[in-house]
Amino acid sequence: MQANKLYFKNSKGIQLSGHLDLPADQKPHNFVLFAHCFTCNKNFNAVRNVSRALTLRGFGVFQIDFTGLGASKGDFADSNFSGNVADLVAAAHFLEEAYQSPTLVIGHSLGGAAAIVAASQLDSVRAVATIGAPASPQHVAHLFQANLQEINQTGEALVNIGGRPFTIKKQFLDDLSEQTFPQMLRHLRKSLLVLHSPQDTVVGIENASMLFTQAHHPKSFVSLDGADHLLNREEDSLYAGDVIASWARRYLPARPVPELHSVHEVVALLQQDAAYTTTIKAGDHYLTADEPVAVQGKNFGPTPYQLVASGLAACSAMTVKMYAARKGWPLEDIEVHITYKKDHADDSIHEEDQSAKIDIFEREIKMTGPLDETQLQRLLEIADKCPVHKTLHSEVLVRTKLMKGQV
Repeated sequence: MQANKLYFKNSKGIQLSGHLDLPADQKPHNFVLFAHCFTCNKNFNAVRNVSRALTLRGFGVFQIDFTGLGASKGDFADSNFSGNVADLVAAAHFLEEAYQSPTLVIGHSLGGAAAIVAASQLDSVRAVATIGAPASPQHVAHLFQANLQEINQTGEALVNIGGRPFTIKKQFLDDLSEQTFPQMLRHLRKSLLVLHSPQDTVVGIENASMLFTQAHHPKSFVSLDGADHLLNREEDSLYAGDVIASWARRYLPARPVPELHSVHEVVALLQQDAAYTTTIKAGDHYLTADEPVAVQGKNFGPTPYQLVASGLAACSAMTVKMYAARKGWPLEDIEVHITYKKDHADDSIHEEDQSAKIDIFEREIKMTGPLDETQLQRLLEIADKCPVHKTLHSEVLVRTKLMKGQV
């Protein structure tokens, strides 16, 4: 997973902090906007785990800190639910300009309610997923029940939420009371996934029922049985991310994957806008090759030489295992480690050209099992006899021609 720390401004000109997680091995097929829970931030464990699960499935995930939280500027005491929605909309516009418009919005707790409202304002968003979300933003008012009198009398109060102190102003509660969430949800014409734990003691499971009932199809519900409200257990947040990724692919535009056909065993396709990222079909299997970022690649896959070294490593392991099995020797696991480099040739090989270099594959082999020294040395010799090794030592001819119909 590639992580990028980004900054952008909301509608009031306040600088907000964002964290964009990208897949390590491909260009994102869709971008996700993540609204974290009330008073949480993008560094919260559940947010990171859900994001990690999504990036492993090819999504780009943009997590932001709302005004006054985390690394974002501004005063949390001056923020409110409407402001959170506006922050999400600003984040979506930033994504559109810098990368690609988000097609999925995810919201956790009150962030789920904000995600639904923001999605209704964003044409690019096709799907919304909520985790432990209230059926109405007004639900969070119960968190301040013990401080309501002070807030109404003095205009603000210091409230303890999740063990942390926050100043809550009367305008925050007034803003919540003005939300017409149920009506808005009924008019939301986007796919909805509701994830909720029956054991959630902060936002009761009845909220999931109300959300599901009020929304139009297509809509889905998944129980996060055994999880707490904050998804503190890693397995719960990773599961939520996996479920969202699988569900969303049904409703989001998929990046077209080129179907490669050839009469040859291997075909490689490098498209015009792909830098050096190359799609390979080897037999029935698709692979990706690339170059490092240092040479203008995207590092989405191994380099061509790493692929050659991989072939040598795999062939060495297979050949050694076949020989040991035929002999009935107790070989268990085998690891073949290979590094490729170019080095100056031995003087006796290229006396006429002192600057000549040769290709070197340095190979180290680790074998486990109750093998004696004689067996180990023999298996080491057998590794040198693997077919790919022999090919690399042979004179190789590569014939190249244009395909018929090219000219």
